[in-house]
Amino acid sequence: MLAEDSVLLREGLIGLLARFGHEVVAAVGDAPALLTAVEEHTPDIVVTDVRMPPGFQDEGLHAAVRLRERRPTLPVLVLSQYVQRTYASELLDSGDGSGVGYLLKDRVGQVEEFVDALHEVATGGTVLDPEVVRRLLRRRHDPLQHLTPREREVLALMAEGRSNGAIARTLVVSEAAIGKHINGILTKLNLPLEEGTHRRVAAVLAYLRG
Repeated sequence: MLAEDSVLLREGLIGLLARFGHEVVAAVGDAPALLTAVEEHTPDIVVTDVRMPPGFQDEGLHAAVRLRERRPTLPVLVLSQYVQRTYASELLDSGDGSGVGYLLKDRVGQVEEFVDALHEVATGGTVLDPEVVRRLLRRRHDPLQHLTPREREVLALMAEGRSNGAIARTLVVSEAAIGKHINGILTKLNLPLEEGTHRRVAAVLAYLRG
């Protein structure tokens, strides 16, 4: 099963896989079609790009995670120009962690390298581009390590659902001081200002995961 929005690349991969004795049961160009086609054809392995229609963000990778939720043993090989960390770790953690691959397109220098990776993933192995490993390890590094002991105290109280005023009373400091600590926490945890994202909640989640 192949999912790639570029028609030229999609057709090239179909021909390449056929040359090595593999049958592409379906080839689609967007994430919704990928989900539908897998349900219809129950393939032995899925090869998908990360950024596809409709939004050209991480639809392909998100679809791969959903497919593994439905069928944990389904082998999935991701090909991408980018390391998309949003769902990459979820994909690697899906099922029992076997039958998963994530390769950067510009690092697949030889046809044999790609085919070997395909075989490895199809038989339950895991194949990861070194750059993917580096990025994910950086993400999985303890995000709380740069916090001061006082900032950790404040964050722990935030996790209990306490307001700034309640935290100030508990630690016997001013509410303004707590505000400064919280700003420091959000900065050190690298929580950007994004529409629809509650930075305080994101900080508490980082604390709970740490």
